[in-house]
Amino acid sequence: MPGYFEDVSPGQVVGLGHAVVGDDALQTFIETFAVDWDQGRGLPDALVYVVWSKLDVAASADWPQTKRVATDALRFARNPAAGELLRGRMTVLGKDPVGETKGIILAQHDLLDEAGRLVFSCLTRSVFACRGEGAEA
Repeated sequence: MPGYFEDVSPGQVVGLGHAVVGDDALQTFIETFAVDWDQGRGLPDALVYVVWSKLDVAASADWPQTKRVATDALRFARNPAAGELLRGRMTVLGKDPVGETKGIILAQHDLLDEAGRLVFSCLTRSVFACRGEGAEA
């Protein structure tokens, strides 16, 4: 888990956990949100994004990250089949202080399949608190 802004280093890699989307969940998602999607094509891009987002939110719940200011450069590389283990990771690309109480962390997030192939990636910019008394978001 990343620490405060001062503790985060470019090149640092953080695991975001893993998830499996079963056949029933895929079918429900298709019936509700992607009615023209053929289940045989694997997970629709929107569901891939949901899986990454869920892993990201769960992993960062206890981080001193106070705000996500951007998620961009989304790349959908493949549509994995239902039942595949998907794992998330975040790689810190850079950081920029913003005053004495916070800083911006630029990171790449990847969602990989069981074979380690890229399924999804994106870039994020997040505000992290600095260590110390009176640190505000």
